[in-house]
Amino acid sequence: MQILVECELEIRLVLSPDRNLPVPARLTYRADDPYAAHIAFHVGQGASVTWTFARELLVEGVFRACGEGDVRVWPAKVQGRDILCVALSSPDGDALLEMPSSVVSGWLERTLRAVPPGLESEVLGMDKALRDLLEAAQGDDLCVRDPSPSDESGDGGGVLP
Repeated sequence: MQILVECELEIRLVLSPDRNLPVPARLTYRADDPYAAHIAFHVGQGASVTWTFARELLVEGVFRACGEGDVRVWPAKVQGRDILCVALSSPDGDALLEMPSSVVSGWLERTLRAVPPGLESEVLGMDKALRDLLEAAQGDDLCVRDPSPSDESGDGGGVLP
């Protein structure tokens, strides 16, 4: 069963301190990709641009400034409204987005109920897969060890000049 948490919202693309442009968008979270959050910006005539980044970045960004590089997130107040600011950078340009904090927070709460923090690797089955791999390796009499022969004489055996 696929768990999908989506939310349609209108964000604001900040063009200047006095001017912004509304952009319809969709927040998407999929349990089969439990560490990621996706934002698809509907830029016209069925076309969209999607950014993918860590869900934890949005969770932390609701409370304090975080992120570096391509995606930075921080809470703010604009004209008495609580918003979440998201700054995106790419080789094609930069964008500053404003999202309604209550809408993003509500969506995040639903994602955290779907896959609680710290349980992402269980959803992916990574621990079980690693355990199975190690058990299979032991059954094949394989082990991980230093491939160089032991040299107790102290002359550095196994080390090439």
